[in-house]
Amino acid sequence: LSAFHKSLRGSDADGAIHYLARLIKAGDLQSITRRLLCVASEDVGLAVPQAITITEACVSAALQLGFPEARIPLAQATIYLAQCPKSNSAINAIDMALYDLDNIETGEIPDHLKDAHYAGAKKLGRGVEYKYPHNFENHYVEQQYLPDAIKDKKYYVHGKNKNESAFDNYWKLIKNKSK
Repeated sequence: LSAFHKSLRGSDADGAIHYLARLIKAGDLQSITRRLLCVASEDVGLAVPQAITITEACVSAALQLGFPEARIPLAQATIYLAQCPKSNSAINAIDMALYDLDNIETGEIPDHLKDAHYAGAKKLGRGVEYKYPHNFENHYVEQQYLPDAIKDKKYYVHGKNKNESAFDNYWKLIKNKSK
């Protein structure tokens, strides 16, 4: 299973297919499908965001078909994931945020972000001064989202791939326009 995952992560379709064949011979469909889904998020991630959807479709087909036909959508997902550009920016971002929650004082949620859909919320300052992004040009408005203690923290760093670079360039343009 480890060799299968590492071959997928390493973009080696031949190695991944070889280890998939070994796993198929062992008959553990659940482990194979879980690993494919993991690779789609952990290793391909935001480089090809639709990889998880395509992988889910192949996994669903494999589970419905069972062996021996399951080998076909499993091979399809395996080759696809091996050939996809890779990014681990999502797992890095969530792991840093989880680390901070366990290891540093992150502070309170800003009042303007707290729920204001109940009586007395306004008296507590909840939801007051929240700026609804859809009311602004490009559906963006600058406002503080992180707690004061970590207001300048950066968890997400875009991966060096076509998809994430396009998002990064888009948001740089939009955020510069709003200043």
